[in-house]
This record gives sequence, C-alpha cells and structure tokens, in this order.
Amino acid sequence: MKDIYILGIETSCDETAASVVRNGREIVSNVVASQIESHKRFGGVVPEVASRHHVEQITLVIEQALREAGITPGGLNAVAVTQGPGLVGALLVGVNAAKAFAFAHGLPVIGVHHIAGHVYANRLAGGMEFPLVALIISGGHTELVYMERDGSFELIGETRDDAAGEAYDKVARILGLPYPGGPHIDRLAHEAEESVKFPRAWLEDGSYDFSFSGLKSAVINYVHNANQKGETVDPAKVAAGFQESVVEVVTGKTVRAAKAFGVQQVIAAGGVAANRGLRDSLAEALGKEEIEFHVPPLNLCTDNAAMIAAAGSSMFEAGVRGDLRMNGKPGLELLGWTAENEQKNR
Repeated sequence: MKDIYILGIETSCDETAASVVRNGREIVSNVVASQIESHKRFGGVVPEVASRHHVEQITLVIEQALREAGITPGGLNAVAVTQGPGLVGALLVGVNAAKAFAFAHGLPVIGVHHIAGHVYANRLAGGMEFPLVALIISGGHTELVYMERDGSFELIGETRDDAAGEAYDKVARILGLPYPGGPHIDRLAHEAEESVKFPRAWLEDGSYDFSFSGLKSAVINYVHNANQKGETVDPAKVAAGFQESVVEVVTGKTVRAAKAFGVQQVIAAGGVAANRGLRDSLAEALGKEEIEFHVPPLNLCTDNAAMIAAAGSSMFEAGVRGDLRMNGKPGLELLGWTAENEQKNR
C-alpha cells in the first residue's frame, strides 16, 4: 500500500509548528518555533503578541518542515491544521496558511480539533488500543474522553472552571516562579519533605468533572495570610501540597472512569501530562488495576504539529475532508470522524 504523507500545522496558542507524518505513525519532520521567551515577561500568553509571532514564523516553519522531511508539496496527500479550540487570532494564521498552501498545490485540507491532536500524539509513540479512556490535561483543558473506536469521542468529564495547567501557572505566579509554572512546581514538589494540606474537589458522587478554582484560591489565601502575619512561606511545601491535591483527584477520577467503562488502556495527553508526579501516580494506580497506561514522550505532550498530522491522517483515511470555507473556531466541538460532523464544524 502506498504511504500517506500529511503536512500538519499547529498555531492554536503560542507555538508555531509544522510537521510531516507518514502513515499517521511515523514523524518525518517536526518543527516548533516557541514563543515562551516573548510571553515570559507578561507571566502568560498575550493573544495579540502570539498572533504577530505566528504571522512572522508560519511560512518559515512550513518550509523547514518540508526541507527536513525531504519532500515536496507534490509528495503530500493532504494538509491538516488545528481548526480549534484556541486563540482566535492564532488559529486564523494557521488555518489561512493551510488553506493557501492546499489551494496552491491542489491538496485537500483537513480541520483538526486540538484535543484530538493531543490524543493522537499517543499513536506516534506506539500506543492506542481501543476501547480506551483518554485524559487530556493541559493549560486550557482538563477532560476525560471515552473512545470506543478510532475517531470516536465521548466526553465523560471536564473542568468546570480553571484547567489544571492554568491553575499551575497561577499558583506558580503567586509563588514568584517563572512562566510557564508547571515544570517549576513539579520540581519543587519533588524537593519538599513536607507539604501544606489543601482541599480536594471531588464534586458530586460519581462525577468525572474537575474543578481547580477552589484549590487555586486556597493556595492564594494561604500565601496572603502568611504574608500578612509576617510568616515565611516555603514555596516547596506549598507546591507539594498543591500538586498532591491535583494529582490525587485526577488520578482517582481517571482510574474510576477506566474501571466503569471497562477499558484495558488509559492514555494521557497535553502539556500537564509531562508532569512527573502525575505520570508516576497514574502509572502506579492503573498498574494495581492491571490497566495499561500510555503517555507520549515529553516533546509530544506540549503543542506540536506532528500530533495534528497524526489525527489528520486518521481523518484522511476515514474519508473526512474540509474545504476552503473552513475557518478558525475557538469553541470547536470535539466530534467523531464523519462527513456529517465535518459539516457541523465548518
């Protein structure tokens, strides 16, 4: 069977990325232009700044991805691009670049949901056995998704307020840690010998939803109260307590979902899936239940275009195609690979 080559493009937030993937499983090239240094001084992503950086980098990144892959546009089968969710200005840069490239070279263009991309990063690392439960945990998302088969998504739990990664960044800021805060909190948590006890948000009995706003507020109140009393705050103890609360709840709900849906595999995806404390906790808890746990390598947890190309390859094989009417959609719904759903997302 002839190989399928997909060019992936990702610009949903602050990474300008392009990648060529073969047969949905093999990364041929994967180029990422990061904007972290530009946003670090603001303590978070500034949408207008992100959009301007994407405009400056997108053509160069696509050219580099093709060059490193040793492939011409004529050797591609399709272009896959993050259609949403994300920052609207950032999405528009990637979507319009993808449509222009596809039009110029007579290629189909496929709009990919950003979360589907994170999920399919696991396929690039050799793991996805259906049915499965996927934990998507990042700066903008914390969700549990049941996948009965390839390209099917049933949302069974989501955050009701802050995403886990967002809470990590806000807690890091109150502790005076650099942006992005997640890796710094994870590091400090492993250095601490003691931890501050913070609440766990389990919500209603049987719920798979998440809530991190109350935990974030509890950390902020603890630090402010200590400062008002002239007490010294140990950032490591606070980081450890915060992370213990997040990890315990996320692990507990993920394991419970896996058992309830009778799956033999759980996959993790998204930037916070790189967190060592969370990885270790999930691996241990799922191992006790004899449920396989799979998580991509660190470079495929954060935003990249290889994951978009991998999801796009699955959509391409399922016969899903977009067209030049496609636009960036910040609130794009996560739907399965069907032509009917593709029409809904235009």
